[in-house]
Amino acid sequence: MKLCKPIIIGISALLLGGCSGSSVGPNTQGGIAAGAATGAILGGVLGGSGRDMALGAALGAVTGGAIGYNLDQQANDIARSLGTGVNNDPLAYLDPNQDLIVSNNGKYVKIMFRDSMMFATNSARLTSSASYKVGKVANILKQYPQTIVETAGHTDKRGGYNHNMSLSQARAKSVADRLYSTGIQNNSYVTGCSYSKPLVENSSSTNMALNRRVEVYLYPSNDVRVNACR
Repeated sequence: MKLCKPIIIGISALLLGGCSGSSVGPNTQGGIAAGAATGAILGGVLGGSGRDMALGAALGAVTGGAIGYNLDQQANDIARSLGTGVNNDPLAYLDPNQDLIVSNNGKYVKIMFRDSMMFATNSARLTSSASYKVGKVANILKQYPQTIVETAGHTDKRGGYNHNMSLSQARAKSVADRLYSTGIQNNSYVTGCSYSKPLVENSSSTNMALNRRVEVYLYPSNDVRVNACR
């Protein structure tokens, strides 16, 4: 079967043009194009005609665009509620002055909280400031009940692996408990990673502080869920 590119390009352009009165993020654009391509392929396989391909492309574009828009909008809403912006620079995670980062890679949204702003040393109890910030995230999630939430804790390499595994799980659970104390109903996972996924080598106190963090993943579906510990 030969894929008809003009169909995909035309439908994608039409849908993007229809959004010209509002801001369309790159993930929305990518979702429309990818959805149109997938829909066209499925339409061709199932029906075989150009009409089926066009219909499949249109439906796929709408679905893909909706997912992209949901991610863009969700990331922006969360970032604004936390008094920051969406930051997709991978080097931001290596900046010790960045203790809260909201990013959007087009598949899921991730919020990174440094432990220094979340917990006392060797504790899994949220500080009052951290509790307030996590509550802000929960308030946004009430608008996105289909979002799947995963909280993942990470430690530095001081102490044994098992001790750090327990600590990372407890910290991830503290964040999850705070989120769900607001009454959200989103499906969720809680993951402890110990020190298995350092951002940098645990070779100095500065580097170890970078590695101690809790990450909150927001997935549109289980299909894009990643292993938070690798």
